Amino acid sequence: MAKHVLVTGGAGYIGSHACKVLAAQGYVPVSYDSLVTGWREAVKFGPFEQGELADRRALDAVFARWQPVAVMHFAALSQVGEAMADPGLYWRHNVLSSLTLIEATLAAGCRNFVFSSTCATYGDHDGVLLDEDTAQVPLNAYGASKLAIEHMLRDFGAAQGLQSVIFRYFNVAGADPEAELGEFHRPETHLVPLLLEAIDGRRAELTLHGTDYPTRDGTCVRDYVHVMDLAEAHLLGLQWLEAGRGSRVFCLGSGTGFSVREVIEAARGVTNRPVPVTHGPRRAGDAVSLVSGSARAMAELGWRPTRSTMPAMITDAWRWMQSGHYES
Repeated sequence: MAKHVLVTGGAGYIGSHACKVLAAQGYVPVSYDSLVTGWREAVKFGPFEQGELADRRALDAVFARWQPVAVMHFAALSQVGEAMADPGLYWRHNVLSSLTLIEATLAAGCRNFVFSSTCATYGDHDGVLLDEDTAQVPLNAYGASKLAIEHMLRDFGAAQGLQSVIFRYFNVAGADPEAELGEFHRPETHLVPLLLEAIDGRRAELTLHGTDYPTRDGTCVRDYVHVMDLAEAHLLGLQWLEAGRGSRVFCLGSGTGFSVREVIEAARGVTNRPVPVTHGPRRAGDAVSLVSGSARAMAELGWRPTRSTMPAMITDAWRWMQSGHYES
């Protein structure tokens, strides 16, 4: 009998790729999404349930209908600028909705929970290779809301036996190499699709937000991980829980930091096209440098980020943009 996995945010960028990986391994991913930021067209590999995370009655019905063996929780607001301007939105949407989901999960007798957290829980640790034991001092309501959910999962684990795998990951890029799925947000805020849109003429130019950071070229440094490598990690996290190995936190990243200018140059190399760039001020809440160590995920999960090179991520994202599925 096929095992169902409830994937919140399954119509979104990362969630849809996770659904593809789950389906390839014989699971049935049930996408639960409000479609506020997700896309119905991205649900290709299992059933779709439209609903809000805050709607307990709807969640109870979905759990009763599909009886999932686990939850993968991707659904969240995730824009740093928006979080700085409207923190209440993030505390309500991310934290309170996640509490509703956790309580519905336990009420249904489900005890396996894979959570999509973020490196934004760390704040700014310039020059430090971040790992699971690095102090968490978030700079904005986005990171703070994700950290609060981590704490909730630990509390419910201690009180009611909820087993969770928490993934703290870094900038996600790339697309499904078969170009069935890719990254598409409205508004778009992520660097790789923004610069590829500028290269492709879909937007006038790419704005560099801050060129005076204390880095090698004045722009922010980030660790990037390929979306398919990330999806594979979530599958491994699910299998970890199914094997009864208990709750665990894992960082996911390539271990290499790229500045914004370096990403731009990589895109120029892949596409062989010029990148129209303009300079703008720093964005509030942006850390200088965030780079992850993934030794624990590699050692314990057997995770290998094989596609997380900048050329591979940009090549796959560019293929997706040129595939005809991408809309401007």
